[in-house]
Amino acid sequence: MKTARLSFFQLRYVNKAFWRNPASAFFTFALPLIFLVIFTALLGQGQVNVAGRVIHLSTYYVAAMAAFAVITTCYNNTAISLTVQRDTGVLKRINGVPLPSAVYFAARVLHALLVSVLLVAITVAFGVAAYQADIPDAVSLVRLLVTLVVGAASFCALGFAITAAIPNSDAAAPIVYATILPLLFLSGVFIPIGDNAPAWITWTARIFPVKHFADGIQAGLLGTPFSWTDVLIIAAWGIAGLLLALRYFSWQPRT
Repeated sequence: MKTARLSFFQLRYVNKAFWRNPASAFFTFALPLIFLVIFTALLGQGQVNVAGRVIHLSTYYVAAMAAFAVITTCYNNTAISLTVQRDTGVLKRINGVPLPSAVYFAARVLHALLVSVLLVAITVAFGVAAYQADIPDAVSLVRLLVTLVVGAASFCALGFAITAAIPNSDAAAPIVYATILPLLFLSGVFIPIGDNAPAWITWTARIFPVKHFADGIQAGLLGTPFSWTDVLIIAAWGIAGLLLALRYFSWQPRT
């Protein structure tokens, strides 16, 4: 009970730090919408077959950019900001105060989840207003929230873990984007692949959590078939990331 209370107190400080950097906060929310407008303008006039359904590409991109927004917030931003804080000594100072490590990381995950929920809500609202996307019904909304919670926590854990492979803050962005951008393309987030993808792309994408998360978000927003297997695979990757983070995460600057 004490840990939970401390986590919510720490969440307030993480949230304040986020909003006190208005440039970062603005582009965190603006980037998915910018990409949504660009992709729908370039590719949004056709249709794609997804799980046996024909879906208009503008609607498809609403779900795709919602998934992209969550991954960017929970994986990219977490990994890069933690690396910068590690190299500038912020994490070392935090580790020197009587704040349990679990509380600090729980607050980071909760903050990422709150931002993710807000990002998805804004993206969907924009999609409804600009592209006549459908609002999910009650059942689809529950599935969307389950996928969102599990996905946000898992990608945060993977963000914690990848910091062990980042030698310094200058290498943070290149390494993070090198590990996530190919999966975004293979998983059909940026370019719709649909049901006619080459087998090697489908099998490669399904090894990693991005495809399963994108499918879960599509099920919640587009009404495509929902699979609990996707949620379990995302959770398994999150647990693996957490175990790696517990073993290799460093509070000290790399020398």
